[in-house]
Amino acid sequence: MTLTQLRKIKEKGEKITCLTAYDASFAHLLDEAGIEILLVGDSLGMVVQGHDSTLPVTVDNMIYHCKQVHRGNKQALLVVDMPFMSYAIPETALENAARLMGEGQAQVVKLEGGAWLIETVQLLTERGIPVCAHLGLTPQSVHQLGGYRVQGRDEMGAERLQNDAMALEAAGASLLVLECVPSKLATEITDSLDIPVIGIGAGVDCDGQVLVLYDLLGLTHGKPPSFSKNFLQETGSIQTAIKAFITAVKNGSFPGVEHSF
Repeated sequence: MTLTQLRKIKEKGEKITCLTAYDASFAHLLDEAGIEILLVGDSLGMVVQGHDSTLPVTVDNMIYHCKQVHRGNKQALLVVDMPFMSYAIPETALENAARLMGEGQAQVVKLEGGAWLIETVQLLTERGIPVCAHLGLTPQSVHQLGGYRVQGRDEMGAERLQNDAMALEAAGASLLVLECVPSKLATEITDSLDIPVIGIGAGVDCDGQVLVLYDLLGLTHGKPPSFSKNFLQETGSIQTAIKAFITAVKNGSFPGVEHSF
């Protein structure tokens, strides 16, 4: 799977599937099932390491897990999160992104943030490092945002997200993740961009959907996010749960209104 192929999927009006992966065994299962994108998410800080946020995750942690996922993957596009403060300035971002691609063998790096990242996105993409942008609820900024809250509900917030999305695409971003954004706004942003938009808690009209694998399997400790669904509960096996997620995304039955804002 390549970025060019993902754009063609968007152009055809078909849906893209993405799940997080943190090790070789799950990477193999997801890839074998036909998931288009594997995301080595800094969510590993919570679901694997047991922290209460993603903030303690380091670049070395991400490289370690990315290498494992790479070993289990054959076909899916491998995207890796750049952890908190690893891209605070463009020069630092370039150094750390190079490590994630060179040592971790990632194919795309993902950065959380809006217009302030334009210079960084330009620097990375000009040097051959593909970028996935991430707007809406950005977990690395959870303290500044005042918690895990839906973003873009008011007119000013919606306009800012729309403008940020267009600016990041113009700067060279190849993908965009929208998290916890009202469905109507997510639809408008998706329709306004040429690059694929992957939603999580952003309605059914995004070009694709991503979930944290542990949420999909009902393994997350505590109350699951309202935008997630336990596919294992309905299917009884990990393999069929993954395939059920793929089918539901492809036919538009997931996310439903109960998983959207």
